[in-house]
Amino acid sequence: MKRTAICLSVVCAAIAVCGCNKETVKVESQPKYITVTTSIGDMTRVTTNENGSQEFSNGDELSIYAWTGSSATAPAAKERVVDNAINKLGADGKWTSNPQMLWKNMKDNHFFIGVYPKNGTSVADLASADYTLDVTKQDQSDLLIATEFSGKVANNNPVSLTFDHVMAKVVVELSFRNQWKGTPGATPDGIPTVENVVLKNVSNSAKVNYLTKVVTPGSSREAELVLPVVTANKKYNSIIIPQGGINTVVVKIGGKDFVYTHNDKGAAADFAFESGKFTTIKLIVGRNQIDLDDVTINDWKPGDVIDGGEAYD
Repeated sequence: MKRTAICLSVVCAAIAVCGCNKETVKVESQPKYITVTTSIGDMTRVTTNENGSQEFSNGDELSIYAWTGSSATAPAAKERVVDNAINKLGADGKWTSNPQMLWKNMKDNHFFIGVYPKNGTSVADLASADYTLDVTKQDQSDLLIATEFSGKVANNNPVSLTFDHVMAKVVVELSFRNQWKGTPGATPDGIPTVENVVLKNVSNSAKVNYLTKVVTPGSSREAELVLPVVTANKKYNSIIIPQGGINTVVVKIGGKDFVYTHNDKGAAADFAFESGKFTTIKLIVGRNQIDLDDVTINDWKPGDVIDGGEAYD
């Protein structure tokens, strides 16, 4: 996957105090501000590109958390050095933090987590954060997390944070057999009007461990997840929580459900939707059946290759 690098840089105030009688008292420099900078160019909007890369845009907002002690355990909110500081990207390409982020001191190792999109409120347990897929804004429900756990002190700047996708993404692409030519509602070249494309048995809630980037789907399963339209009658996609238990795609045309159930050697098999993986399922729709054409993978990370099989209405 293409990763977006963000840096945290430090502005330190040097303080020198001079005494009388030619004596000089040296006072240790004290840390001051942590600021966020990014090297990516100006953007007009948040977008996930065709190749799966994620770009930050003017107006984007990140949550930043930082603490000292151990990288393996994030403390409660009141013990953090930085707790859900919201960093907003301006038109000048600079990030502004609210509240201002400050280093605790000059000597302790600091550990960092960045989250996009921002958290509305501070997360009480960074190892078990709630996540819910917004079915009305599926294309905006991606979740990116960056961690810096090597331990940085205030003069080790910049601190580089690399964001990873922790959700999965599914794309369904449709093509049609020539059986549709001349049917009511079909175009002259034989493309019918698709009412919707649906995944069955989907979990839309999860717990996310920000430290490990592990996602645990909830046990509750929605009856169906209607995929947003990218190109009418051709392409449909959504962010999806990484999970198993999904093996059915339904394409509705003219009030009739055309069902594809994934199978492996004749037995039903789940699709494997995994963190950071972007799977495209290509289906060929005929008036009597759906055949699986191909599966392609974008550059988030390699995904399972799914081939063979067919489904009937």
